[in-house]
Amino acid sequence: MLPAELLELARAVCRQKAESQTLELKSARGGCPKRLYDTLSSFSNQDGGGVLLFGIDESEGWRVVGVYDPQDLQQKVAAQCAQMEPPVRAVFTLAEWQEGVWLCAAEVPGLDLSERPCYYKGAGRLQGAYLRVGDADELMTDYELYTYEAFRKHQHDDERPVERAGLSMMDAGRLEEYLRQRRLDRPGFARLDRAQALELLNLTRGGVPTLACVLNFAIYPQGYFPQLGITAVVVPGGRVGDTAADAARFVDNRRIEGTLPDMVEEALAFCQRNMKVRTIIDPATGKVLPDGEQGEI
Repeated sequence: MLPAELLELARAVCRQKAESQTLELKSARGGCPKRLYDTLSSFSNQDGGGVLLFGIDESEGWRVVGVYDPQDLQQKVAAQCAQMEPPVRAVFTLAEWQEGVWLCAAEVPGLDLSERPCYYKGAGRLQGAYLRVGDADELMTDYELYTYEAFRKHQHDDERPVERAGLSMMDAGRLEEYLRQRRLDRPGFARLDRAQALELLNLTRGGVPTLACVLNFAIYPQGYFPQLGITAVVVPGGRVGDTAADAARFVDNRRIEGTLPDMVEEALAFCQRNMKVRTIIDPATGKVLPDGEQGEI
């Protein structure tokens, strides 16, 4: 970033009076902010990185107040960058807003996916890794951390064999139809025998059905994964916990089980069954009126 670009950015911020997905403001008039780790982490963990802009105070109506000491500020921000894992290599830019009033920007580059998550070493990976959500830094969930770990290790959970399962417990008709479709789509694939085809489609590993196979083709997947299911409920009000006049807590309540395609189909049917659509016909004209309008009297 050039000094002229930094000044233009500051003018834009003063006009719009807001931070963003890639911009965080810090006053730094009285000293270097003591905790930048959350923002350093969140900017490093997104593709475009982000900019820390020092010298504008939100509490004073988004006014440019300048930084206390440009040189010392850069050194102390760089010291915090060094406490990240992997270390953050910020790029600093200084610009003079007016005589004696300096702005400082620290551009934080986004890390490659293979290097994420970036986190504060003092808090550890579980409590020190953040993502940027709008203008806020949010702590990463266990699942988000796991996705990065799986990416680095090339893990594919859907290819994990389910040792208790066997091909005899799969729905043979569905499985054969799936194989038939793949053979039609890929002529070379049709030359493989059944066992080879199942292996190449990641439906088996060493003859043992994989997680993907069980979830899509098992006769009863819940026998292997009891928690697999969708709980579908209809409440009488607008929130869970609302009750009807007769104290009924649920208008409809159902646990949906089966394979993934079965559960999706049944969940959609549940939603359609419980979506009430009114039709109002104008008695004078016989035309359908938009909901909420009344016919002529």
